[in-house]
Amino acid sequence: MEITQQQLGQCIGNNPYLDQWVAALNNQLPNYEINTVERVGDFIGQCAHESGNFKTLNENLNYGAQGLANIWPTRFAVKGADGKPQNPYVPTELAQQIQRQPELIANNVYANRLGNGGPDSGDGWKYHGRGLIQLTGHDNYAAFGATVDMSAEDVVAYAQTFDGAVQTACWFWATHNLNQYADSGDIETMTRRINGGLNGIDDRIAKCNLARQVLGA
Repeated sequence: MEITQQQLGQCIGNNPYLDQWVAALNNQLPNYEINTVERVGDFIGQCAHESGNFKTLNENLNYGAQGLANIWPTRFAVKGADGKPQNPYVPTELAQQIQRQPELIANNVYANRLGNGGPDSGDGWKYHGRGLIQLTGHDNYAAFGATVDMSAEDVVAYAQTFDGAVQTACWFWATHNLNQYADSGDIETMTRRINGGLNGIDDRIAKCNLARQVLGA
């Protein structure tokens, strides 16, 4: 099925790059069997939630010290005698030092995870979340790159293009078998696969239902 500019505009609202997004979606979705009203509608709806209606392609890591402690307490909250973060969370000295500095935050948050090196490697920032469904971590960049004959380093630039932002999201969609949940209308399980929980579930359901309605009209 082909998505039109008018349809996408109804789904994601005012966006200065509708032409480019429509071209990328029509180019990439069929390659991943995202090819029915339900599948395309849920893909657009979930991506719209994740990317602020196709406007934010880079992970927002501009956190204050308290935000770091709240989101990653095991890393950035002061621990008690039992080795567990105290509650309410109190930011560590490190959290205070790196607050509001996205590059330093990424290098610490994603250090020694997802195939990244330590904080001094710069991998956390290099491989922070990019694309419509944010591709994160060296190993995920490399795994996607292997499917399109690119290195992880090449994917860094590609994920910030229209086709790359869509295709990395399609790859995530396919590797997490999300078409089956679109087919069954199970947006909650789909959301857990994408988000790890049900963050923003009401908005996701509304966006998916709107896209399905627009595409099925």
